[in-house]
Amino acid sequence: MTGFVDRLLGRVPLNGVLAIVAPLLAVLFAALVTSIVLIVTGNPPVDTLLLMVEYGTRPRTLVLTINQATTFYLSAVAVAIGFRMNLFNIGVDGQYRLAALIAAAVGGAVVLPAPLHIALIVVVAVLVGALWAAIAGVLKVTRGVSEVISTIMLNAIATGLGAWLLTQWAVPISGSNNIGTRPIPESGRFPGFELIPGTTQQVFGFIIVAALVGVGFHVMLNHTRFGFELRATGQSEPAAVASGVNVKRMVVLAMIISGGTAGLVGMPQLLGHSYTYSLDFPAGLGFTGIAIALLGRNHPVGIVFASLLWAFLDNSAQILDLEAIPKEIVTIMQGTIVLSVIVAYELAHRYSQVALQRRVGRELGEVKA
Repeated sequence: MTGFVDRLLGRVPLNGVLAIVAPLLAVLFAALVTSIVLIVTGNPPVDTLLLMVEYGTRPRTLVLTINQATTFYLSAVAVAIGFRMNLFNIGVDGQYRLAALIAAAVGGAVVLPAPLHIALIVVVAVLVGALWAAIAGVLKVTRGVSEVISTIMLNAIATGLGAWLLTQWAVPISGSNNIGTRPIPESGRFPGFELIPGTTQQVFGFIIVAALVGVGFHVMLNHTRFGFELRATGQSEPAAVASGVNVKRMVVLAMIISGGTAGLVGMPQLLGHSYTYSLDFPAGLGFTGIAIALLGRNHPVGIVFASLLWAFLDNSAQILDLEAIPKEIVTIMQGTIVLSVIVAYELAHRYSQVALQRRVGRELGEVKA
């Protein structure tokens, strides 16, 4: 018998037509709720949605959407690694910000040939993220501290520690009142490329690394002994212990891998656009990753579509301000979509269980007859 959390986190996949029907129902329900919200706020739903689609499909907006989705994807995968083992790593936000800050400081302080310089920055980010997350893992297996509590506290500590470190390393940023780490030299920057015709905006080159992370996540989860033990521990810890899995070791390793992946979250922005960690470096990406991981059912392909949808809504909402429509409506849409997915998958799962029971009942009746 599976629990609600197992179904919520995608550890109980749906098969057949239901796997397609469930997300379609979720999208239809979210569209219905959003339309009601738009009508209540005095805005025409069809015209508003068409306006967002028109703005969101412009070449420049598409590039911004892909770049933002790349960051969202890395954040969601970091969360999903913990989710698949029943670990709630709420600390991705603190892990990636601390990792990006220290990696930026190191990257701005050294001069190396291009590939080595980029590799050094990325390795530093991964190590910082992994070590920060490992604290929560060690506390859980040695002192029984819930990773939810410890990672939330670590987020607060990372915020304070990061602010202090920034004051120690910061230099004025040319042309602004902002402060940040020393700019990363040209050799440490990850080159982008022009993917969308009709705009000079470049897609982050780090999208290639994000894709490799997704492939690595899939291979690790489904084709390695470590992935099997991780999934087994997530579904039933007593059963995993009975089969010889060292659960404490798995908890620490899962947190380290999740934190290491979280360390990459700030890299597309740092190496592809800002080249420095400053006061306006993007924050809150870890919490967005939780919603996207749930929306994508913790599956590497599902997270791709969820990241693109989330980023599309974020960027297409920019036109609403110009049309005097509150863009906070998009936040309502995003929350409704996540809620709709959870409800739709739960209803589909219950329907499949009832259908299975009826089929078994009919077959038993035929045998008795």
